[in-house]
Amino acid sequence: MSDTVDSGRAKVDVVGQELAFSVEREIMAAVLRIPTVLRPAMGGATTVTVEGATIGEVLASLTASYPAIKGQLLNDDGSLHRFLNVYINDDDVRYLGGVDAAVANDDEITLLPAVAGGAA
Repeated sequence: MSDTVDSGRAKVDVVGQELAFSVEREIMAAVLRIPTVLRPAMGGATTVTVEGATIGEVLASLTASYPAIKGQLLNDDGSLHRFLNVYINDDDVRYLGGVDAAVANDDEITLLPAVAGGAA
């Protein structure tokens, strides 16, 4: 049995040889605000807590729990639906990397479907 020392990033044995280690990716929890139009498909919830390190992971988790909303959020290829605006802490994800935009703990994610209409 060899003695090991935790150097912060990796464990090393007493002669300085680095031991194999794995990096665990932290799962982020954020609050997602549900727009009125999606609430019936989500049991009337106004907010849900979601997990994921990116917007893509958050939406994948959300649509796994609520499959009826997938077509309103994502295209068949997994990209954001063009009539859906997504914000992380009031910043539009289209300028943060789209579905690859990073999500941090306690971020507030807002889904805002585009609304069209007007007087005829």
